[in-house]
Amino acid sequence: MNLSRLDATNWYRTTTLDDSITRIDEPAIKPFYRCNIWHVRGRDRDLLVDFGLGAVPLRRQVPLLSERDLVAVASHTHFDHIGAAHEFECCHVHTAEADILASPDNARTLAADFLDDAMFEALPPAPFEYHSHRIAPPTHIATLEDGETIDLGDRRFEVVHTPGHSPGGIALWEARSGTLISGDLIYDGPLIEDVYHSNVHDYAASMRRLRELPARVVHGGHFPSFSGTRLHAMIDDWLRDHAL
Repeated sequence: MNLSRLDATNWYRTTTLDDSITRIDEPAIKPFYRCNIWHVRGRDRDLLVDFGLGAVPLRRQVPLLSERDLVAVASHTHFDHIGAAHEFECCHVHTAEADILASPDNARTLAADFLDDAMFEALPPAPFEYHSHRIAPPTHIATLEDGETIDLGDRRFEVVHTPGHSPGGIALWEARSGTLISGDLIYDGPLIEDVYHSNVHDYAASMRRLRELPARVVHGGHFPSFSGTRLHAMIDDWLRDHAL
């Protein structure tokens, strides 16, 4: 497959949504593999959830991420979500996957299974080659537990541990606005339930937990955002289809 290469300045795309939330993504990566990087503006500090592939420096190409104090959070540790985590002074992750973030080898991050030319519409600039791509660990890692709060001054997100897709997957819930940042447990596209550390029974328990939230809007790890009504319908369909 002969793919063209994009210039670094064209690699990332930013889309401003409602409620001071911006989606950053990598449009040259095909939709199924394309991670959503979520930026939330707060009064005292900002929040960044996930970091994309990391083939192109994220902070250098997206100035929004260097303007203010920022809390950097990994929803989980698959390669398409933690590639640029090392660019931030400290990265937060659930305790169950802190060891993977500290030593992000290609097997445990799933890069060995999914990272190849089939992911791309166009390649990152040279010298990137998918077969030699390695993820650098963050210098500092802070662990998160279920029920903790990430405080931005005027906005507070609760950490919701959502194992199933991976053991340390988390969602972030802002009750005041009904905003759910759901990671890869649920998004409006084909879900991944069968990788090496997935667990379908944990998945069902996490789905039921999110089903109880009065979500207004959901920002998933992949694909476009969707309504809380859509969230509840997708969860009901998933639970029915899996007879769990």
